[in-house]
Amino acid sequence: AQDVPPEVLRQREVKWLDMLSHWDKWMIKRFNKVRLRCQKGIPPALRGRAWLYLSGGKVKREQNQGKFQELDSQPGDPKWIDVIEKDLHRQFPFHEMFVSRGGHGQQDLFRVLKAYTLYRPEEGYCQAQAPIAAVLLMHMPAEDAFWGLVQICEKYLPGYYSPGLEAIQLDGEILFALLRRSSPIAFRHLEKHKIDPILYMTEWFMCAFSRTLPWASVLRVWDMFLCDGVKIIFRVGLVLLKCTLGTREKLKTCQGLYETMELLRAIDPRYMQEGFLVREILEVPVTARDIEREHHSQVKRWKKNRGEMNFKPAPRMHGARLIMLAEPPRRQDLRQNPTILLEVPEPPQQQNKGKEERKSKKKKSIKKPPVMEEVPNPYPLHADPSPPSSDPPAPLPDSSLMLETSPETKKDSNPQQGAPSPDLPAAKESALQQSTQSLCSSEQDTYL
Repeated sequence: AQDVPPEVLRQREVKWLDMLSHWDKWMIKRFNKVRLRCQKGIPPALRGRAWLYLSGGKVKREQNQGKFQELDSQPGDPKWIDVIEKDLHRQFPFHEMFVSRGGHGQQDLFRVLKAYTLYRPEEGYCQAQAPIAAVLLMHMPAEDAFWGLVQICEKYLPGYYSPGLEAIQLDGEILFALLRRSSPIAFRHLEKHKIDPILYMTEWFMCAFSRTLPWASVLRVWDMFLCDGVKIIFRVGLVLLKCTLGTREKLKTCQGLYETMELLRAIDPRYMQEGFLVREILEVPVTARDIEREHHSQVKRWKKNRGEMNFKPAPRMHGARLIMLAEPPRRQDLRQNPTILLEVPEPPQQQNKGKEERKSKKKKSIKKPPVMEEVPNPYPLHADPSPPSSDPPAPLPDSSLMLETSPETKKDSNPQQGAPSPDLPAAKESALQQSTQSLCSSEQDTYL
Protein backbone atom coordinates (compact mmCIF):
# COMPACT_ATOMS: atom_id res chain seq x y z
CA ALA A 1 0.00 0.00 0.00
CA GLN A 2 1.12 3.52 -0.71
CA ASP A 3 2.14 5.26 2.50
CA VAL A 4 0.23 8.43 3.29
CA PRO A 5 2.01 10.93 5.58
CA PRO A 6 0.44 10.99 9.05
CA GLU A 7 -0.34 14.71 8.90
CA VAL A 8 -2.18 14.23 5.58
CA LEU A 9 -4.08 11.28 7.03
CA ARG A 10 -5.16 13.32 10.06
CA GLN A 11 -6.38 16.13 7.82
CA ARG A 12 -8.44 13.66 5.80
CA GLU A 13 -9.91 12.19 8.96
CA VAL A 14 -11.04 15.65 10.12
CA LYS A 15 -12.66 16.28 6.74
CA TRP A 16 -14.45 12.94 6.78
CA LEU A 17 -15.70 13.49 10.31
CA ASP A 18 -17.21 16.78 9.18
CA MET A 19 -18.85 15.09 6.18
CA LEU A 20 -20.31 12.29 8.28
CA SER A 21 -21.74 14.84 10.73
CA HIS A 22 -23.58 16.65 7.89
CA TRP A 23 -23.99 13.75 5.48
CA ASP A 24 -27.26 14.75 3.79
CA LYS A 25 -26.00 18.26 2.95
CA TRP A 26 -22.75 16.97 1.50
CA MET A 27 -24.45 14.30 -0.60
CA ILE A 28 -26.99 16.72 -2.09
CA LYS A 29 -24.94 19.89 -2.53
CA ARG A 30 -21.30 18.76 -2.72
CA PHE A 31 -21.36 15.18 -3.98
CA ASN A 32 -18.49 15.79 -6.40
CA LYS A 33 -16.29 16.62 -3.41
CA VAL A 34 -17.36 13.39 -1.71
CA ARG A 35 -16.50 11.46 -4.88
CA LEU A 36 -13.08 13.09 -5.05
CA ARG A 37 -12.32 12.16 -1.44
CA CYS A 38 -13.41 8.58 -2.09
CA GLN A 39 -11.05 8.44 -5.05
CA LYS A 40 -8.19 9.60 -2.83
CA GLY A 41 -9.02 6.83 -0.38
CA ILE A 42 -11.10 6.83 2.79
CA PRO A 43 -9.01 6.99 6.01
CA PRO A 44 -8.73 3.48 7.48
CA ALA A 45 -10.05 4.58 10.88
CA LEU A 46 -13.32 5.79 9.30
CA ARG A 47 -13.68 3.37 6.40
CA GLY A 48 -16.29 1.15 8.05
CA ARG A 49 -18.49 4.08 9.04
CA ALA A 50 -18.09 5.73 5.64
CA TRP A 51 -19.00 2.51 3.79
CA LEU A 52 -22.14 2.17 5.89
CA TYR A 53 -23.19 5.75 5.08
CA LEU A 54 -22.30 5.48 1.37
CA SER A 55 -24.21 2.24 0.84
CA GLY A 56 -27.29 3.46 2.69
CA GLY A 57 -26.91 0.69 5.27
CA LYS A 58 -27.01 3.23 8.10
CA VAL A 59 -30.47 4.48 7.08
CA LYS A 60 -31.67 0.93 6.42
CA ARG A 61 -30.58 -0.17 9.88
CA GLU A 62 -32.27 2.76 11.63
CA GLN A 63 -35.50 2.18 9.73
CA ASN A 64 -35.51 -1.52 10.67
CA GLN A 65 -34.58 -1.46 14.34
CA GLY A 66 -34.47 -4.97 15.83
CA LYS A 67 -34.85 -6.74 12.47
CA PHE A 68 -31.37 -8.26 12.51
CA GLN A 69 -31.80 -9.50 16.10
CA GLU A 70 -35.10 -11.08 15.08
CA LEU A 71 -33.50 -12.87 12.10
CA ASP A 72 -30.47 -13.85 14.14
CA SER A 73 -32.62 -15.57 16.75
CA GLN A 74 -34.33 -17.82 14.16
CA PRO A 75 -32.81 -21.24 13.32
CA GLY A 76 -32.77 -20.79 9.54
CA ASP A 77 -33.32 -23.17 6.65
CA PRO A 78 -31.27 -26.38 7.12
CA LYS A 79 -30.34 -26.62 3.43
CA TRP A 80 -28.70 -23.18 3.52
CA ILE A 81 -27.17 -23.71 6.95
CA ASP A 82 -25.17 -26.72 5.73
CA VAL A 83 -23.82 -24.88 2.68
CA ILE A 84 -22.90 -21.78 4.69
CA GLU A 85 -21.02 -23.81 7.30
CA LYS A 86 -18.95 -25.48 4.57
CA ASP A 87 -17.93 -22.09 3.15
CA LEU A 88 -16.92 -20.38 6.39
CA HIS A 89 -13.30 -21.57 6.49
CA ARG A 90 -12.73 -20.67 2.82
CA GLN A 91 -13.12 -16.92 3.31
CA PHE A 92 -9.77 -15.18 3.88
CA PRO A 93 -8.28 -18.18 5.75
CA PHE A 94 -5.10 -16.25 6.63
CA HIS A 95 -6.87 -13.24 8.09
CA GLU A 96 -6.78 -13.05 11.88
CA MET A 97 -10.58 -12.80 12.08
CA PHE A 98 -11.22 -16.02 10.15
CA VAL A 99 -8.09 -18.06 10.81
CA SER A 100 -9.59 -20.16 13.63
CA ARG A 101 -12.52 -22.47 13.10
CA GLY A 102 -15.43 -21.41 15.26
CA GLY A 103 -13.77 -18.09 16.08
CA HIS A 104 -15.67 -14.85 16.47
CA GLY A 105 -15.07 -13.94 12.81
CA GLN A 106 -16.56 -17.14 11.46
CA GLN A 107 -19.43 -16.92 13.94
CA ASP A 108 -20.33 -13.40 12.81
CA LEU A 109 -20.00 -14.42 9.16
CA PHE A 110 -22.40 -17.30 9.76
CA ARG A 111 -24.87 -14.98 11.50
CA VAL A 112 -24.82 -12.44 8.65
CA LEU A 113 -25.22 -15.02 5.86
CA LYS A 114 -27.93 -16.94 7.72
CA ALA A 115 -29.84 -13.72 8.40
CA TYR A 116 -29.78 -12.84 4.71
CA THR A 117 -31.29 -16.21 3.72
CA LEU A 118 -34.14 -15.44 6.11
CA TYR A 119 -34.42 -11.85 4.90
CA ARG A 120 -34.59 -12.90 1.22
CA PRO A 121 -35.76 -16.53 1.20
CA GLU A 122 -36.51 -16.37 -2.55
CA GLU A 123 -32.80 -15.80 -3.23
CA GLY A 124 -31.31 -17.86 -0.43
CA TYR A 125 -27.52 -18.11 -0.24
CA CYS A 126 -24.90 -17.77 -2.96
CA GLN A 127 -21.24 -18.62 -2.39
CA ALA A 128 -20.11 -15.26 -3.77
CA GLN A 129 -21.91 -13.49 -0.93
CA ALA A 130 -19.48 -14.90 1.65
CA PRO A 131 -16.40 -12.84 0.61
CA ILE A 132 -18.56 -9.71 0.34
CA ALA A 133 -19.83 -10.20 3.89
CA ALA A 134 -16.32 -11.05 5.13
CA VAL A 135 -14.87 -7.79 3.80
CA LEU A 136 -17.67 -5.85 5.48
CA LEU A 137 -17.13 -7.68 8.78
CA MET A 138 -13.49 -6.63 8.78
CA HIS A 139 -14.66 -3.02 9.10
CA MET A 140 -17.93 -3.06 11.06
CA PRO A 141 -20.05 -5.09 13.52
CA ALA A 142 -22.28 -7.95 12.40
CA GLU A 143 -25.51 -5.93 12.27
CA ASP A 144 -23.92 -3.17 10.17
CA ALA A 145 -22.32 -5.76 7.89
CA PHE A 146 -25.71 -7.39 7.35
CA TRP A 147 -27.34 -4.15 6.20
CA GLY A 148 -24.30 -3.36 4.06
CA LEU A 149 -24.69 -6.76 2.39
CA VAL A 150 -28.41 -6.12 1.86
CA GLN A 151 -27.67 -2.82 0.11
CA ILE A 152 -24.98 -4.32 -2.13
CA CYS A 153 -27.22 -7.23 -3.13
CA GLU A 154 -30.32 -5.10 -3.72
CA LYS A 155 -29.02 -1.72 -4.91
CA TYR A 156 -25.53 -2.12 -6.35
CA LEU A 157 -25.60 -5.66 -7.79
CA PRO A 158 -29.30 -6.64 -8.00
CA GLY A 159 -29.93 -10.14 -9.31
CA TYR A 160 -26.30 -11.25 -9.09
CA TYR A 161 -27.01 -13.84 -6.41
CA SER A 162 -30.41 -15.03 -7.62
CA PRO A 163 -30.98 -18.55 -9.02
CA GLY A 164 -29.87 -18.88 -12.62
CA LEU A 165 -27.34 -16.02 -12.42
CA GLU A 166 -29.04 -14.26 -15.32
CA ALA A 167 -28.01 -10.79 -14.14
CA ILE A 168 -24.31 -11.68 -14.11
CA GLN A 169 -24.58 -13.19 -17.59
CA LEU A 170 -26.23 -10.02 -18.82
CA ASP A 171 -23.49 -7.85 -17.32
CA GLY A 172 -20.92 -10.10 -18.96
CA GLU A 173 -22.38 -9.21 -22.34
CA ILE A 174 -22.36 -5.54 -21.36
CA LEU A 175 -18.67 -5.78 -20.42
CA PHE A 176 -17.88 -7.46 -23.72
CA ALA A 177 -19.69 -4.74 -25.67
CA LEU A 178 -17.87 -1.98 -23.75
CA LEU A 179 -14.54 -3.72 -24.40
CA ARG A 180 -15.02 -3.16 -28.14
CA ARG A 181 -14.62 0.59 -27.60
CA SER A 182 -12.06 0.39 -24.80
CA SER A 183 -9.66 -2.16 -26.31
CA PRO A 184 -10.49 -3.42 -29.82
CA ILE A 185 -7.46 -5.75 -29.89
CA ALA A 186 -8.54 -7.58 -26.73
CA PHE A 187 -12.14 -7.67 -27.99
CA ARG A 188 -11.18 -9.30 -31.31
CA HIS A 189 -8.96 -11.84 -29.56
CA LEU A 190 -11.70 -12.98 -27.19
CA GLU A 191 -14.25 -13.04 -30.00
CA LYS A 192 -11.90 -15.03 -32.25
CA HIS A 193 -11.44 -17.80 -29.68
CA LYS A 194 -15.12 -17.65 -28.61
CA ILE A 195 -14.27 -17.03 -24.97
CA ASP A 196 -17.54 -16.29 -23.19
CA PRO A 197 -17.31 -13.43 -20.67
CA ILE A 198 -18.90 -15.60 -17.98
CA LEU A 199 -15.72 -17.72 -17.99
CA TYR A 200 -13.44 -14.98 -16.65
CA MET A 201 -15.60 -12.19 -15.18
CA THR A 202 -17.95 -14.12 -12.88
CA GLU A 203 -15.68 -14.09 -9.84
CA TRP A 204 -14.53 -10.54 -10.62
CA PHE A 205 -18.01 -9.06 -10.56
CA MET A 206 -19.83 -11.29 -8.06
CA CYS A 207 -17.09 -10.87 -5.43
CA ALA A 208 -16.42 -7.20 -6.34
CA PHE A 209 -12.74 -8.15 -6.99
CA SER A 210 -12.25 -9.03 -3.30
CA ARG A 211 -10.71 -12.39 -4.29
CA THR A 212 -8.69 -11.08 -7.22
CA LEU A 213 -6.83 -7.88 -6.36
CA PRO A 214 -4.22 -7.18 -3.67
CA TRP A 215 -5.76 -6.04 -0.41
CA ALA A 216 -4.76 -2.38 -0.71
CA SER A 217 -6.30 -2.26 -4.20
CA VAL A 218 -9.47 -3.98 -2.95
CA LEU A 219 -10.03 -1.26 -0.37
CA ARG A 220 -9.49 1.55 -2.88
CA VAL A 221 -11.80 -0.11 -5.42
CA TRP A 222 -14.51 -0.56 -2.77
CA ASP A 223 -14.18 3.10 -1.71
CA MET A 224 -15.02 4.16 -5.27
CA PHE A 225 -17.50 1.33 -5.89
CA LEU A 226 -19.71 2.23 -2.91
CA CYS A 227 -19.60 5.88 -3.97
CA ASP A 228 -20.13 5.63 -7.74
CA GLY A 229 -21.77 2.26 -8.17
CA VAL A 230 -21.22 -0.65 -10.51
CA LYS A 231 -19.47 1.41 -13.21
CA ILE A 232 -16.30 1.11 -11.08
CA ILE A 233 -16.52 -2.71 -11.33
CA PHE A 234 -16.88 -2.45 -15.10
CA ARG A 235 -13.92 -0.09 -15.30
CA VAL A 236 -11.69 -2.43 -13.29
CA GLY A 237 -12.61 -5.32 -15.57
CA LEU A 238 -11.86 -3.25 -18.68
CA VAL A 239 -8.51 -2.15 -17.27
CA LEU A 240 -7.44 -5.72 -16.50
CA LEU A 241 -8.50 -6.99 -19.94
CA LYS A 242 -6.79 -4.11 -21.72
CA CYS A 243 -3.53 -4.46 -19.76
CA THR A 244 -3.45 -8.24 -20.22
CA LEU A 245 -4.65 -8.62 -23.82
CA GLY A 246 -4.46 -5.09 -25.20
CA THR A 247 -1.34 -5.33 -27.41
CA ARG A 248 -0.18 -7.74 -30.11
CA GLU A 249 3.03 -8.50 -28.23
CA LYS A 250 1.03 -9.78 -25.26
CA LEU A 251 -1.17 -11.91 -27.47
CA LYS A 252 1.86 -13.82 -28.81
CA THR A 253 2.04 -15.79 -25.57
CA CYS A 254 -1.64 -16.85 -25.67
CA GLN A 255 -2.55 -18.36 -29.02
CA GLY A 256 -5.58 -20.32 -27.86
CA LEU A 257 -8.43 -20.47 -25.37
CA TYR A 258 -6.49 -22.37 -22.70
CA GLU A 259 -3.50 -19.99 -22.72
CA THR A 260 -5.79 -16.97 -22.64
CA MET A 261 -7.74 -18.29 -19.65
CA GLU A 262 -4.53 -19.07 -17.79
CA LEU A 263 -3.32 -15.53 -18.41
CA LEU A 264 -6.57 -14.05 -17.11
CA ARG A 265 -6.48 -16.28 -14.02
CA ALA A 266 -2.94 -15.14 -13.15
CA ILE A 267 -2.84 -11.45 -14.05
CA ASP A 268 0.50 -9.70 -13.81
CA PRO A 269 0.73 -8.15 -10.30
CA ARG A 270 2.02 -4.83 -11.64
CA TYR A 271 -1.34 -4.21 -13.33
CA MET A 272 -3.15 -4.70 -10.03
CA GLN A 273 -1.04 -2.40 -7.85
CA GLU A 274 -2.94 0.31 -6.03
CA GLY A 275 -1.47 3.43 -7.62
CA PHE A 276 -1.46 2.14 -11.20
CA LEU A 277 -4.90 0.57 -11.01
CA VAL A 278 -6.66 3.58 -9.48
CA ARG A 279 -5.14 5.92 -12.05
CA GLU A 280 -6.23 3.68 -14.92
CA ILE A 281 -9.74 3.28 -13.50
CA LEU A 282 -10.28 7.03 -13.41
CA GLU A 283 -9.16 7.36 -17.05
CA VAL A 284 -11.58 4.78 -18.50
CA PRO A 285 -14.34 6.71 -20.36
CA VAL A 286 -17.29 4.59 -19.18
CA THR A 287 -20.19 6.32 -17.43
CA ALA A 288 -23.36 5.09 -15.79
CA ARG A 289 -25.30 6.29 -18.82
CA ASP A 290 -23.17 4.12 -21.11
CA ILE A 291 -23.84 1.09 -18.94
CA GLU A 292 -27.60 1.72 -18.90
CA ARG A 293 -27.72 2.26 -22.66
CA GLU A 294 -25.85 -0.98 -23.25
CA HIS A 295 -28.03 -2.71 -20.67
CA HIS A 296 -31.21 -1.93 -22.62
CA SER A 297 -29.73 -3.17 -25.88
CA GLN A 298 -28.52 -6.41 -24.28
CA VAL A 299 -31.93 -7.02 -22.68
CA LYS A 300 -33.55 -6.75 -26.12
CA ARG A 301 -31.01 -9.18 -27.56
CA TRP A 302 -31.59 -11.55 -24.63
CA LYS A 303 -35.37 -11.55 -25.24
CA LYS A 304 -34.82 -12.14 -28.95
CA ASN A 305 -32.44 -15.07 -28.47
CA ARG A 306 -33.52 -16.63 -25.14
CA GLY A 307 -36.96 -15.25 -24.35
CA GLU A 308 -38.06 -13.54 -21.17
CA MET A 309 -35.78 -13.54 -18.15
CA ASN A 310 -36.91 -15.77 -15.30
CA PHE A 311 -35.78 -13.37 -12.58
CA LYS A 312 -36.36 -9.65 -12.86
CA PRO A 313 -34.35 -7.79 -10.22
CA ALA A 314 -35.06 -4.28 -9.06
CA PRO A 315 -33.50 -1.39 -11.02
CA ARG A 316 -29.82 -0.88 -10.34
CA MET A 317 -28.75 2.24 -8.43
CA HIS A 318 -25.63 3.90 -9.81
CA GLY A 319 -23.96 5.34 -6.75
CA ALA A 320 -24.57 6.49 -3.21
CA ARG A 321 -26.31 9.72 -4.20
CA LEU A 322 -29.04 7.99 -6.19
CA ILE A 323 -29.57 5.51 -3.37
CA MET A 324 -30.08 8.33 -0.89
CA LEU A 325 -32.41 10.28 -3.21
CA ALA A 326 -34.50 7.16 -3.85
CA GLU A 327 -35.07 6.70 -0.11
CA PRO A 328 -34.62 10.11 1.54
CA PRO A 329 -33.35 9.67 5.09
CA ARG A 330 -34.59 11.40 8.18
CA ARG A 331 -32.23 13.49 10.27
CA GLN A 332 -32.34 10.98 13.15
CA ASP A 333 -31.43 8.16 10.71
CA LEU A 334 -28.10 9.84 9.95
CA ARG A 335 -27.26 10.67 13.55
CA GLN A 336 -24.06 9.03 14.75
CA ASN A 337 -24.93 6.95 17.78
CA PRO A 338 -22.13 5.95 20.17
CA THR A 339 -21.19 2.30 20.06
CA ILE A 340 -19.65 2.20 23.57
CA LEU A 341 -21.75 3.44 26.48
CA LEU A 342 -20.29 3.99 29.94
CA GLU A 343 -22.43 4.22 33.06
CA VAL A 344 -21.23 7.18 35.11
CA PRO A 345 -22.35 7.05 38.77
CA GLU A 346 -24.35 10.03 39.88
CA PRO A 347 -22.77 12.24 42.59
CA PRO A 348 -24.25 11.84 46.10
CA GLN A 349 -27.03 14.23 46.94
CA GLN A 350 -26.08 16.93 49.41
CA GLN A 351 -28.43 18.19 52.07
CA ASN A 352 -27.73 21.85 51.50
CA LYS A 353 -27.83 21.64 47.70
CA GLY A 354 -30.39 24.38 47.36
CA LYS A 355 -28.52 26.71 49.64
CA GLU A 356 -25.26 26.13 47.79
CA GLU A 357 -26.90 26.84 44.46
CA ARG A 358 -28.31 30.12 45.77
CA LYS A 359 -24.95 31.08 47.22
CA SER A 360 -23.18 30.22 43.96
CA LYS A 361 -25.63 32.46 42.08
CA LYS A 362 -24.88 35.30 44.51
CA LYS A 363 -21.16 34.76 43.96
CA LYS A 364 -21.60 34.97 40.19
CA SER A 365 -23.61 38.17 40.47
CA ILE A 366 -21.08 39.84 42.81
CA LYS A 367 -17.69 39.75 41.22
CA LYS A 368 -14.99 40.30 43.78
CA PRO A 369 -11.30 39.71 43.39
CA PRO A 370 -10.27 36.49 45.11
CA VAL A 371 -8.62 37.18 48.48
CA MET A 372 -6.37 34.46 49.83
CA GLU A 373 -6.45 34.70 53.61
CA GLU A 374 -3.58 33.22 55.48
CA VAL A 375 -5.04 30.55 57.72
CA PRO A 376 -2.94 29.24 60.62
CA ASN A 377 -2.33 25.53 60.61
CA PRO A 378 -4.44 23.94 63.39
CA TYR A 379 -2.42 20.72 63.14
CA PRO A 380 1.26 21.61 63.37
CA LEU A 381 3.97 19.13 62.59
CA HIS A 382 6.18 17.75 65.31
CA ALA A 383 9.06 19.83 63.99
CA ASP A 384 7.22 23.09 64.62
CA PRO A 385 8.87 24.83 67.60
CA SER A 386 5.82 26.94 68.51
CA PRO A 387 3.03 25.23 70.44
CA PRO A 388 -0.44 25.30 68.93
CA SER A 389 -2.54 28.30 69.77
CA SER A 390 -5.33 27.87 72.24
CA ASP A 391 -7.63 30.04 70.15
CA PRO A 392 -9.90 28.24 67.69
CA PRO A 393 -9.00 28.54 64.01
CA ALA A 394 -10.36 31.43 62.05
CA PRO A 395 -13.62 30.76 60.22
CA LEU A 396 -13.48 30.01 56.52
CA PRO A 397 -14.45 32.74 54.04
CA ASP A 398 -17.36 30.72 52.72
CA SER A 399 -19.55 28.61 54.97
CA SER A 400 -20.54 26.41 52.02
CA LEU A 401 -16.98 25.11 51.82
CA MET A 402 -16.93 23.91 55.44
CA LEU A 403 -17.28 20.30 56.35
CA GLU A 404 -20.69 19.14 57.43
CA THR A 405 -20.17 17.58 60.85
CA SER A 406 -22.33 16.19 63.57
CA PRO A 407 -22.52 17.76 67.06
CA GLU A 408 -20.10 15.15 68.39
CA THR A 409 -17.51 15.95 65.77
CA LYS A 410 -17.95 19.67 66.43
CA LYS A 411 -16.98 19.08 70.06
CA ASP A 412 -13.88 17.18 68.95
CA SER A 413 -12.83 19.78 66.44
CA ASN A 414 -10.70 21.67 68.98
CA PRO A 415 -7.10 21.49 67.78
CA GLN A 416 -5.87 20.78 71.33
CA GLN A 417 -7.92 17.56 71.45
CA GLY A 418 -6.19 15.88 68.51
CA ALA A 419 -6.89 15.10 64.85
CA PRO A 420 -10.42 15.11 63.41
CA SER A 421 -12.48 11.95 63.21
CA PRO A 422 -11.61 9.76 60.21
CA ASP A 423 -15.32 9.15 59.60
CA LEU A 424 -15.81 12.63 58.19
CA PRO A 425 -17.26 12.68 54.63
CA ALA A 426 -15.10 13.88 51.75
CA ALA A 427 -15.25 17.65 51.42
CA LYS A 428 -14.73 19.99 48.54
CA GLU A 429 -11.46 21.79 48.18
CA SER A 430 -11.42 24.43 50.86
CA ALA A 431 -9.16 27.29 51.71
CA LEU A 432 -7.33 24.99 54.11
CA GLN A 433 -6.42 22.69 51.26
CA GLN A 434 -5.40 25.61 49.09
CA SER A 435 -3.00 26.85 51.75
CA THR A 436 0.60 25.82 51.53
CA GLN A 437 0.65 25.26 55.28
CA SER A 438 -2.30 22.90 55.44
CA LEU A 439 -1.97 19.18 55.98
CA CYS A 440 -4.83 17.10 54.62
CA SER A 441 -5.80 13.56 55.50
CA SER A 442 -3.79 10.87 53.79
CA GLU A 443 -7.00 8.84 53.39
CA GLN A 444 -8.10 11.35 50.75
CA ASP A 445 -4.90 10.79 48.71
CA THR A 446 -3.78 14.37 49.14
CA TYR A 447 -0.47 15.61 50.43
CA LEU A 448 1.14 18.67 51.98
